[in-house]
Amino acid sequence: MTNQTDLTTTLARFISRSLPNPPAIDAARRGVTDFIATALPITQGAIADSGLIPLKQVFNATDSQTNSVILGYVGHALDFDDYHPAFRGHPSTVILPALFALAAENRHITEEAFLTAYVIGVEVAGRIGLACGPRHYSLGYHNTATLGAIAAAAAAARLLGASVEQTENILGLAATQAAGLRAQFGSAVKPLHAGLAARTGVTAALLALAGFNGNSGQVIEAFLAAHGDQQQQPRLLTESWGAPWRIVAPGLAFKRYPTCGGTHSAAEAAFALREQWQAQYDANASLTDSVARITVSFPPGGDIAPFIRRAATGVEARFSLEYVIAAALLEGELKLTRFAEGPVDPAILALADKVTRIADDTAPPDELDPEARFHEVTLYLHNGSTLTCRVTRQETAAKPTDLDAKLAQNISALPHLDSNQILARCALRASGDLPYLLGLLISDPT
Repeated sequence: MTNQTDLTTTLARFISRSLPNPPAIDAARRGVTDFIATALPITQGAIADSGLIPLKQVFNATDSQTNSVILGYVGHALDFDDYHPAFRGHPSTVILPALFALAAENRHITEEAFLTAYVIGVEVAGRIGLACGPRHYSLGYHNTATLGAIAAAAAAARLLGASVEQTENILGLAATQAAGLRAQFGSAVKPLHAGLAARTGVTAALLALAGFNGNSGQVIEAFLAAHGDQQQQPRLLTESWGAPWRIVAPGLAFKRYPTCGGTHSAAEAAFALREQWQAQYDANASLTDSVARITVSFPPGGDIAPFIRRAATGVEARFSLEYVIAAALLEGELKLTRFAEGPVDPAILALADKVTRIADDTAPPDELDPEARFHEVTLYLHNGSTLTCRVTRQETAAKPTDLDAKLAQNISALPHLDSNQILARCALRASGDLPYLLGLLISDPT
């Protein structure tokens, strides 16, 4: 067991020296594919994003710090990017933007080194999520922003070949800049969090390697103490490092729906109820007119991420249990266009207004075990009958996501892009693959 007094040094040593195994590298390839699938609709202009315009006006240079902000933002703008349960956030949209931005400035970086640094970053993300504890998120912090800054810094340190001592300094510089609040969910600031966290990682690495020094000893310990609210477990940051690699188990969770991950089991319950209703009643009848009210129950605190009760825009709707359930019931799918910028659909909103949230006090609080979360959706029909379906988070997570199909669907409005070629390049098996992806993400990678 690692003694808390040498935690930062031990972590820095693992970051600098450990070598991921082949399964971890293969998992990283899938993560790159998902990031590209999620970012391209924004970078290539298939889906409008009004926040990107002022962001590029302010961050208008071509250096790695600027590129990391933009790439982090576009990777998280649709809220369709991957999730890591131990991190309780979105690791790839902070780690990969930092790595892509640095690779654009350092053309000697190999595809192998890039994937290795990515694995290291996800390892740190998953472990610092466990070490900090669940209270951090419950207090109102956005883990993607706060913990993600440290993960991005770790990945950047590895990519740039920082020594153990330099990596300690990099971690300390990142930890002191980490910030981000869940209060910004449903706005353009949420994806900005990802961009700023990526930039923090890049800035910390560049400062340290340029000779800028801060206090490095005990800084990660201090960060955990300040942010864990006495629930932190520092030993989990380094204990059994890479056994297994966090990118393999529990692994990255790739989204099938363009909404907050805290809505997905509710959506799948609604899909099942739609099928039940169509099988028992006239499929041509109005489901909205047939339903008197709808309830959705979950463990106490299970709705702190999808907190918006009545969405006004598609972006807000991503974080509305009510709207997601209604869209799933009415359309049998969650369309990316429904959750983009612009006003919500009136028909979906009318059904969403019939949804009531119920915290199930017989279930353990969500903070104690987010992986035990469930959603039970019940339709109360005007004819007096009810239809109920309960789906757990574990059931939702067990279903694989077809990343090939996700990429093809997300770039379907971009006929100049070849999804098969992009898929092959995302594997990063050959020299030239990394510059190709940079060309898609950054208009002028040099």
